[in-house]
Amino acid sequence: MNQLILRSLLLSSAIFSSSIADAKVHLFLLSGQSNMGGLNPDSSFTPTVKKAFSEDKCIVVKSAQGGQPIRRWYKQWKPEKGDSHSASGDLYDKLIKAMKNAVGDHKPDTITFVWMQGERDAKEKHGSVYAKSLQGLIDQLSKDLGRKDLNFVIGRLSDFGNQPNRGYADWETVRKAQVQVAEDSPLGAWVDTDDLNGKNDGLHYDKPGYVELGRRFAEASIKLVNQSNK
Repeated sequence: MNQLILRSLLLSSAIFSSSIADAKVHLFLLSGQSNMGGLNPDSSFTPTVKKAFSEDKCIVVKSAQGGQPIRRWYKQWKPEKGDSHSASGDLYDKLIKAMKNAVGDHKPDTITFVWMQGERDAKEKHGSVYAKSLQGLIDQLSKDLGRKDLNFVIGRLSDFGNQPNRGYADWETVRKAQVQVAEDSPLGAWVDTDDLNGKNDGLHYDKPGYVELGRRFAEASIKLVNQSNK
């Protein structure tokens, strides 16, 4: 083989191997209740993060179930008074199992947790413990993953339950708790959903709304990942 061609092939192989070695793995964990369940990551979230990190590997895992309280994720959840409900954490375990199956042998360089939940807790009037519960869930995940650099994005409840005729006194309390938890941490962010309410069902979003929600989650996640890479 011509020596010039051989050297060229070897150089190309070395460059390719170097680029593979330099590639990072970004893991995104999406979880929550119905408004997360209605989101199809492939419609906007996954394409957006893959475009932003085109030279890296992006793993997106979604595990959500409609109508569920945070106590099905946060294992140390307690109500403000008494013990009328108990924490189970079964949906958290389901998320972790899905994550392990998707990650396989990969070792993520960054992990971002995306959370869209709170409607059930607002309806059950557990707003007073929501900030503590949400921060507890984030700490629980961070500890289990062995990551002190866990990014997280919170979807703030829409203003659906703020209307007087809804009768959800804790709705605004949960909204404020979500913003508080996000803004109290340099690793956190929150996204607004007030303009995504569907015309026929103000609690849930229509198809364009879910596409936009995915895009907003992705953009917030990208900023946090870029911030952690500095």
